[in-house]
Amino acid sequence: MNDKGTPERMGWMQRLGKHWGVGPGRVVLILLVFACTGTTVMFLKRPVVSLFTEHGEQPLLFSILYYILILPVYNLILLIYGALFGQFKFFWAFEQRFFRRMLGRKKK
Repeated sequence: MNDKGTPERMGWMQRLGKHWGVGPGRVVLILLVFACTGTTVMFLKRPVVSLFTEHGEQPLLFSILYYILILPVYNLILLIYGALFGQFKFFWAFEQRFFRRMLGRKKK
């Protein structure tokens, strides 16, 4: 509540920090890790596509395989950047939750 007795709205950074259980400084680092990972994957796509296709043409099967195989690559790069930015523990737990949900397993 603010000084007028009305509830204060949290900003999106505060909501993320509360959801993740981290402070504002760590929220920035975590968002930076996600941004670096996404940018790296984006920059890697063109050279990978050119290695396996002619003239950059992407057959449907290649596109399907690419999106299936990019998931583990993305997650590995996420862990690498997480370690570089000192957030490995957060991202290791994040990955474990992600794969548990994806595989439909309950936490022990």
